[in-house]
Amino acid sequence: MEWETVIGLEVHVSLSTRSKLFSGTASRFGAEPNSQANIFDLAMPGTLPVLNEEALRMAVKFGLAIGAEISKRSVFDRKNYFYPDLPKGYQLTQLDLPTVGRGSLCITLDDGSERIIGVTRAHIEENAGKSLHGVFHGMSGIDLNRAGEPLLEIVSEPEIRSAREAVAYLKKLHSIVRYLDISDAIMAQGSMRCDVNISIRPSGETELGVRTELKNINSFRFVEKAIETEVRRQQDVIEDGGRVVQETRRYDANRDETFPMRSKEFANDYRYFPEPDLLPVEIDEAYIEAIRQTLPELPDARKARFVIDYGLSDYDAGVLTATREMADYFESVAKDSGDAKLAANWVTGDLQALLNRKDLSIEQSPIQADRLAVLIARIKDDTISGKIAKTVFESMIKDQSAVDDIIEAKGLRQVTDSGALEALVNDVIASNPEQVQQFIAGKQQVLGFLVGQAMKLSQGKANPGQVNKLLREKMS
Repeated sequence: MEWETVIGLEVHVSLSTRSKLFSGTASRFGAEPNSQANIFDLAMPGTLPVLNEEALRMAVKFGLAIGAEISKRSVFDRKNYFYPDLPKGYQLTQLDLPTVGRGSLCITLDDGSERIIGVTRAHIEENAGKSLHGVFHGMSGIDLNRAGEPLLEIVSEPEIRSAREAVAYLKKLHSIVRYLDISDAIMAQGSMRCDVNISIRPSGETELGVRTELKNINSFRFVEKAIETEVRRQQDVIEDGGRVVQETRRYDANRDETFPMRSKEFANDYRYFPEPDLLPVEIDEAYIEAIRQTLPELPDARKARFVIDYGLSDYDAGVLTATREMADYFESVAKDSGDAKLAANWVTGDLQALLNRKDLSIEQSPIQADRLAVLIARIKDDTISGKIAKTVFESMIKDQSAVDDIIEAKGLRQVTDSGALEALVNDVIASNPEQVQQFIAGKQQVLGFLVGQAMKLSQGKANPGQVNKLLREKMS
């Protein structure tokens, strides 16, 4: 039987506010356990929540970026459940009246095609603390540093049809929140994590199948693997005569399997009701417009501009605008070097290979944008050839000297003196009479061999364009 996969994603983004959602406690990753929890976070009697307006502004900013409806009136609710790292016994969140309503994301797939994925809502809520197992013998520890941190939960429509589409959607979300500077979205630190709702149905059917939820997946690679694994499991269950049970499962990357955690809860299990200690949040059009004016150039707009202004291909522009930091780096190199296409080739080629090899982000690049721009400028003014530039590039990784100093110290300056090049070409012609006669007889491809011989004799320092021209002139 042919099956269709139906996927909906719930993405939790940790907002980069200086303090928590309802208390003035600092919110910083990596602090000592329980060093960032005040009396409200500890749920001491009589403490009251005070909304952090910056979290509201960030939510509205995100909503505007995805063309979503912005609610001028939103309400916080209590989601009641017991867990040791939730001292209040409830989580403050938004149920029926979230800050951000319906919007959409345009994703680009591997084949270059595009799809629009609907976003149902994005609501603000507080994070829970963290249970630490295996730290104390026979006991679990509770770290409340994370309790009360502001989250934006972004819920998609069940319109994603494959693991690859899910990853493309996540990467687009990741890019947008980074461009907006509302979250660092570092998945390894839990700043962005994903719950995946998966069901399958026979191809052509319109009724949704029974779904399972995979909780807290924190890497693009694991999201893809977890979906593929769970889809296979559901197919096997149904084809063997069983039925899929609605439940929450976890993905074990080491075993590449999913395992049940608990039966899936429904909304009424949480006894939602409006938070009595917080008034409804009311904003007006002027407030929304003021935030709209702060929106940066977003990935899709920047990609389109790179194609038009710099003459890049859609693919290269997409790679270069995937993150704001990469786009900033490229644009700096392009402007300083005066050659956007050469800058794009170096950034997406040699530089990206270096970063991948050393597992670095563009912000950690050992070669700064202004130094790469100088290297490209030296190719353009014929100080060095493109081949020699690769040698200089490798030296620049460890040597922080000026690019010109590296070229001089290693004696890599390109030979462009016409007299020296003419002597070199004469030597090549004299040493390769058979190939010269083949060229004269019309075998044009021999020219490449002769240019190679000249480059070999000059140890790569001869200007290949001038060598090519001189060889043609003398053999003609």
